[in-house]
Amino acid sequence: MTQGPTMQNPSLDRLTPKLLTQSAPEAQPGFAPALRSDSGSGAGSWLRRHRGGAAIGAAAAVGLAVVISSQLTSKGDSLPLSVHNAGPAGARAVSEILGRHGVEVQDVGSFDAATTALADRPGATLLLYDRSGFLDQFRLEQLTAGAGRVVLVTPRLSTLKALDTGISQAGVVPESTALLAPGCDLSDPAAAGAVSGTGGFLYDGGTVCFSPPGSSAGLLVRTDDGGLTVLGSTALLNNGGLADPGHAALALRTLGSSEDLVWYLPGLGDAAAAESTQTLDDLAPGWVAFLGPWLVFVAVLAVVWRGRRLGPLVFEPLPVVVKAVETAEGRARLYQDSHALDRARDNLRAGTLVRLAHALRVGSEATADDVVQAAARHLGRPVTDINGVIQESPGTAARLVQWSQELDKLENEVRTR
Repeated sequence: MTQGPTMQNPSLDRLTPKLLTQSAPEAQPGFAPALRSDSGSGAGSWLRRHRGGAAIGAAAAVGLAVVISSQLTSKGDSLPLSVHNAGPAGARAVSEILGRHGVEVQDVGSFDAATTALADRPGATLLLYDRSGFLDQFRLEQLTAGAGRVVLVTPRLSTLKALDTGISQAGVVPESTALLAPGCDLSDPAAAGAVSGTGGFLYDGGTVCFSPPGSSAGLLVRTDDGGLTVLGSTALLNNGGLADPGHAALALRTLGSSEDLVWYLPGLGDAAAAESTQTLDDLAPGWVAFLGPWLVFVAVLAVVWRGRRLGPLVFEPLPVVVKAVETAEGRARLYQDSHALDRARDNLRAGTLVRLAHALRVGSEATADDVVQAAARHLGRPVTDINGVIQESPGTAARLVQWSQELDKLENEVRTR
């Protein structure tokens, strides 16, 4: 029997639209929030499924942020004798020690700030470390006039001349000098005792202390009125040398005589532009105006001359095949230009021995003596004659050419017999 098409139930057909209508989101409002919740919870479900990896990634991001922020955080400068520099060349240690002993250290970063700080603190001590000589005479006089006492650290010759205190440079401390005794009547150096003067500078004038044997200059110099003190070494104040014998005591007694200390390290911004500053054109001699264009003209001519001599570029397809004879001739020219007679002689001898060994069939392991003996037997000549030709050492280029012809003649004799 053949089965006919399936008959549809009329009642089912009537119910289907009704069921579809009832299951639609518009007909059942309660279903709509559930559907929206499922579609919007993709990120939340992903986090629930990968919460372990997400936690590890978050921890790594936090750690990276902490490392970057710690590296970017300012750790103080690196200027020598800066009170914010904790390195060996800085002076953070001595400033903190002075602060613990009741000395207020005022760090200033400009000339205006220094003069203001000195005006607000009458009788304050000024520490000035102008290692590059940025301050001119006018500014130096203003600073020294407003300070009760001035301590100069390794001052330059221009600074000493501008202040005109009678103190001058007198060389460096000899390397063989380990410790320098006070050797003066000043109370501060006497209380500090011997100090290390390695790498320091010597000054002369006024009251001199810490002098090397046989020298009238010293590492510390003070004017007769006591208003200015010169220290010839930064190691007396910096962090790296503060632990040396006598350094801490000398630094504290020299800088801590008053309750206020103005710490001033001049920078590039403090360089005063003098009214008579000359430009490079003013400093150059008059003939430079004519020599400059002439040199440019000569340089252009040289470029044109060399460029025409070299000629245009030639493009060749790669790889380029170079004949063996061209390589040999080029190598020979290099030997000739460098006068490398010894290297050319060795190459000629080695090539001759290799070719003779192949022609005489003595084997690849044969020595030079074996080849010479085989050639002598083959030609019926004494061994000394063959050895004299091969082992000769020409001393001139002309003799080298003749010797190469003799070697070629010897090879031809071996091949023809």
